[in-house]
Amino acid sequence: MPKISSDSLWEQAAAEVLSLEAAGGEEEEVVSERTVFLMGSKAGGKTSILLRCLDRDEPSKPTLALEYTFGRRARGHNTPKDIAHLWELGGGTSLSDLVQIPISPASIRSLSVILIVDLSKPNALWGTLERLLQASQAQLEKVSSQAQKAQKAKPGAKHQTPVHSARVLPKDYPDRELISPFPVPLLIIGSKYDLFQEFDSDKRKVISKTLRFVAHYYAASLIFTSIKTESLMSKTKGFFSHMAFGLDRGKTVCCDCTKPLIIPTGSDSFSQIGSPPATDVDITSLHAKNPKDLWKKVYELAFPQESTSEQRELKDPAKDPQYSDPQIDAMRAQKDQELEQYKREAAKSWKGLELET
Repeated sequence: MPKISSDSLWEQAAAEVLSLEAAGGEEEEVVSERTVFLMGSKAGGKTSILLRCLDRDEPSKPTLALEYTFGRRARGHNTPKDIAHLWELGGGTSLSDLVQIPISPASIRSLSVILIVDLSKPNALWGTLERLLQASQAQLEKVSSQAQKAQKAKPGAKHQTPVHSARVLPKDYPDRELISPFPVPLLIIGSKYDLFQEFDSDKRKVISKTLRFVAHYYAASLIFTSIKTESLMSKTKGFFSHMAFGLDRGKTVCCDCTKPLIIPTGSDSFSQIGSPPATDVDITSLHAKNPKDLWKKVYELAFPQESTSEQRELKDPAKDPQYSDPQIDAMRAQKDQELEQYKREAAKSWKGLELET
């Protein structure tokens, strides 16, 4: 039997360790990329909240239409940083058509949505969340359908991983058969809690219970926050980091309407939320089509929603007062006058040509 030297054994062991380390290193080097889409109330604090969540000490500016940035975070020492692609929609509901850019076949696999509603403006709250959620859900369903059709048309489609499928909730999820989960993970943030807490207690109760219902109906998480309160922003950052980087969001839960709500998805139920707080009207007289419609009608009785005619008029960001600039606006007005004059002169010349012929 040939003798095996100790050197060769050590060399073999060292080679095996190196190969294992190399395999482990390759596994660690897989970079996670997620996409987070922020939308919500106009001037509702979206940019300020995003900057705080990214630990960026810079002044916030009004979001022009749709803006992109990114965040990075390392999972450990000497490891590649995970990337979060961050899209922010400006203009409230007026530019909801732009949801088609961040919600795409490329992003849908790892997409999360954050809806930020301004608690200090309850008369615009329901209209904002309804319009933006409808626009996002329609685009998500459209992209998912297109991606599935394209995948089926490819050879060997049966053996491929589905591009995107509906969220599957745990079997013990509260009210699983009664809710309509949003197609991707959804976080609803109620901003400007510092102003909201000055409201009458009955008003706060209506707003809080309604948002609890909406969040639970869509299997979303819900948190109230204020950029002026560090403890609330810390909790908000935990929820954001969970969506952007897959980190633990914490175990805090608060369903008490007299305090800032902190309700991770799956932590609430219709029995805990109770019925809509309608004190001055018989609920049966509202003729609601479904529970969500009932909550909408009760909410709008307490807070009649503002007309959206102004939002339609401001479809062009150039006419939006929040983007005004005196010098540019004066030059634009001058160019508009010159254009109108050119159109009139062109019209006259065309009429002259028609008369000559």
